[in-house]
Amino acid sequence: MHVKSSDFRVREGAQVNLREWPTRVDPVYGTNEEYQVLLRKHVNDLSAQQELLYASDRYAILLIFQAMDAAGKDGAIRHVMSGVNPQGCQVFSFKHPSATELKHDFLWRTTRDLPERGRIGIFNRSYYEEVLIARVHPEILRGEGLPNISADEKTIWRDRYRSIRDLERHLDCNGTRIIKFFLHLSKEEQRKRFIDRIDKPEKNWKFSLADIEERKFWKHYMRAYEKCLRATSTKHAPWYVVPADDKLNTRLIVSRILLDTVEALELSYPRTNASRRRELLELRKKLAK
Repeated sequence: MHVKSSDFRVREGAQVNLREWPTRVDPVYGTNEEYQVLLRKHVNDLSAQQELLYASDRYAILLIFQAMDAAGKDGAIRHVMSGVNPQGCQVFSFKHPSATELKHDFLWRTTRDLPERGRIGIFNRSYYEEVLIARVHPEILRGEGLPNISADEKTIWRDRYRSIRDLERHLDCNGTRIIKFFLHLSKEEQRKRFIDRIDKPEKNWKFSLADIEERKFWKHYMRAYEKCLRATSTKHAPWYVVPADDKLNTRLIVSRILLDTVEALELSYPRTNASRRRELLELRKKLAK
């Protein structure tokens, strides 16, 4: 199977029914050995593109990962970005906002961590939590100290979607290319992974009672994701719904989508003009002596 990025992309303005999006597709790889070969190639290609990104200093890349618990966000980030120079990549994880963060608008804490040109920034969860978990749990919204919270919550979500679209459009206009991944995990696969976390002592730290409690809201989360994906997948900041029941396949799909996006920028090393070339040749003569 060849990964075609457009197969996983949410079209702008399209209705989204996640029950129609698969959580598992035919694997790109045939064996574990073939998976390793394919991933290594993707990683090497990405490493080369990241060097061009840094050298050209014209664009930044922002990757956003959203998913239900145990969908494999950490593993995808760790494996796909394993060959990238740490100096050119930054990863930020966003959990419950602090008291200080709650005193600002909902985009403030993530905006501080946006990547500069030449770098790849990764958000493990993001400002999208504010239209997902805050929508599933309205008490979070009420605890944010917002003025004039209307009884009509549709207004709040409509305004937040617009704020997100405006931010992402602004970033795109200023050279930040945004790729958003929703790792689409089935409820049954999550159950299996939770059991695995309980059975293996080295994974116990990944599991808590809160994980079980959140499973009760599965349908609510799916509806929140559907509304979010439809409202915020745009031409310049698309969402990709990536099947997540097969972790190895997930990583290959994510890495291919990322590569397709970066390669489309047609990056190149800065050209050396005649004056600079003469200067370099003079310096070479001195070094040769």
